[in-house]
Amino acid sequence: MSDITPLYCANHPQIETSLRCNQCEKPICSKCAVLTPTGYRCRECVNNRQKVFETAQAIDYWLAFPTAAILSLIGSLFVARIGLYAILVGPIAGTLIAEVVRFITRKRRSKKLFLTAAAGVIVGCAPAALFRLFVMGAGALYAGGEAPIYSAPSLVYLAIYAGLAASTLYYRLAGISI
Repeated sequence: MSDITPLYCANHPQIETSLRCNQCEKPICSKCAVLTPTGYRCRECVNNRQKVFETAQAIDYWLAFPTAAILSLIGSLFVARIGLYAILVGPIAGTLIAEVVRFITRKRRSKKLFLTAAAGVIVGCAPAALFRLFVMGAGALYAGGEAPIYSAPSLVYLAIYAGLAASTLYYRLAGISI
């Protein structure tokens, strides 16, 4: 006979477990466990630890978004001229924009700040995309219903630029290195 009383997960009382959070010792099941470099922890302890690393202030969002949007707009103006080289220019532009955003926010960090800056890159490309759509529509009216074929690839190049620049900016600011 065993005199060990069974443990039940603190969040799922119907699940028996032998696992505990290595920080607060709360019993957790495999659904609640988060693997960290130091062992399994409950979600509450992981979330509390992550809050320590979020240092962004409200002004940072107001600075990061327009900065990323304006710099992305400048970059997007060149994408139509360089064509498929947008594959090379997108990550370079994303890196440069990330470094400017990092400088103006004084290296403060927050996942929401990184997402805000990435959204700024996408929004910065919108005027160039709208202009290209307008040119395609005007060309279609002028050409009797057919849009000029040269305008469609420029939209694709712009989308490639925006996607690569935004993702590069996000990962550069988040500090993820591959």
